[in-house]
Amino acid sequence: MTLAIYSHPACLQHVLLPGHPESPDRLRAVLAALDDQRYAALRRVDAPVATREQLARVHSAELIEAVLDGPDLPYRQLDPDTAMTPGSAEAALRAAGAVCAAVDQVMTSDVQRAFCAVRPPGHHATADAAMGFCLFNSVAVGAAHAIAAHGLSRVAIMDFDVHHGNGTQDIFWSNPRVFYASTHQLPLYPGSGHRNEHGSAGNIVNAPLPSGAGSAEFRRAMELIVLPELDAFAPELLLISAGFDGHRLDPLANLNLEADDYGWVTEQLVAVAERHCAGRIVSSLEGGYSLTALRESTQAHVDALMR
Repeated sequence: MTLAIYSHPACLQHVLLPGHPESPDRLRAVLAALDDQRYAALRRVDAPVATREQLARVHSAELIEAVLDGPDLPYRQLDPDTAMTPGSAEAALRAAGAVCAAVDQVMTSDVQRAFCAVRPPGHHATADAAMGFCLFNSVAVGAAHAIAAHGLSRVAIMDFDVHHGNGTQDIFWSNPRVFYASTHQLPLYPGSGHRNEHGSAGNIVNAPLPSGAGSAEFRRAMELIVLPELDAFAPELLLISAGFDGHRLDPLANLNLEADDYGWVTEQLVAVAERHCAGRIVSSLEGGYSLTALRESTQAHVDALMR
């Protein structure tokens, strides 16, 4: 098994106001975790920029123009949680470009799996709006690219960020070629992700967890709700929205997961990929706001991807 790591220094140049939880220190913590000697042999790839054509498969022209062609201001607020500074547009382009390039690599080379160590996160960005720290929905862009560039009919996205990926769900609500599953805390921002949200194509699976839930509840939701549906879909490619903010140390939510839980769930997803799509997985960083938890959880996730 060969694993590639995609990242780019430009992803550190999305710098918001002091104290904002979505800071460059998040990515620095992830990259420091991946500097461990046991990852020395992994392929390191500079993330390219996504093209407008790739973005336009899931985002409106208005959103693309607002992010890429908006006024060149020192600080531009897009919604109460989401802002841009001069380095933000390139960072968002590199984040989406990383997922598209990783999809190309796992579909056409000896690399089976990839982890995209990028920011800003993406899964809250809808077709028309940046929100929840997210500018473009990188994993959604990658899924649409897999269909358009590689002719896939069944692309699955597993999102274990503590916040529901409302943007990804919104984008693929009516698309039977994309399966979206999410475990997340509910109630919590953005308030979506109820069990009865199935998509008009029956392609959406939500497994919400209550505040205070921990390893047992998370693993049970995966085993009883998500994994059977994922197996039934039999994906040709599996994408992961890898948010580590369900960790008990995270300051923005109230789940009690441990780094071992992220290793465990990744092992389960690797097994699904081995059964259905020759082990092909592309994972991309979403949330995670405790630097300690980010380091530990990233290592657990990447260790499982390497197996």
